[in-house]
Amino acid sequence: TLPCLPGARPCIPKDFGHGSLVCVCNATYCDTLDPLVLPAPGSYVKYESSKAGKRLERSEGKFQSTLRTPGLLLTLNISTLYQHVKGFGGSLSDAAAMNILKLSRPAQDNLLRSYFSESGIEYNLIRVPMACSDFSVRPYSYDDVPNDYELKHFRLVDEDVKMKV
Repeated sequence: TLPCLPGARPCIPKDFGHGSLVCVCNATYCDTLDPLVLPAPGSYVKYESSKAGKRLERSEGKFQSTLRTPGLLLTLNISTLYQHVKGFGGSLSDAAAMNILKLSRPAQDNLLRSYFSESGIEYNLIRVPMACSDFSVRPYSYDDVPNDYELKHFRLVDEDVKMKV
């Protein structure tokens, strides 16, 4: 289990040019967030990232019952729910796994902590492609034998065993 780091650690920006600013995450440092706390009723918390350099910048506000200034009006009807959110996450493709595995063990721990821990963005879902995808280094499937409807030749490949399972 990965220990959570107390309190927020700020983004150390790295510029890759062309407006591609990222936060440094390596074996010795990775930015973190304060633990998520639900806001009081009638209030909200907003995390904003921007091309101008904001990286999950936290701000708070209160919902208003009327529009006091001209601008965008967002109306929330909390009495009607249209969907249930199970969680948030990302995809673990072959390319992502290959890059993660090239990192040192401490850098891997920091990176995974930044995604899945309470000091990170708290992902709780992950999508894993079945067989190859457009982010694989080669085409492959689990059963390349024609007409094998009973899947007698079904086998996981090295990419699955080493990087996904």
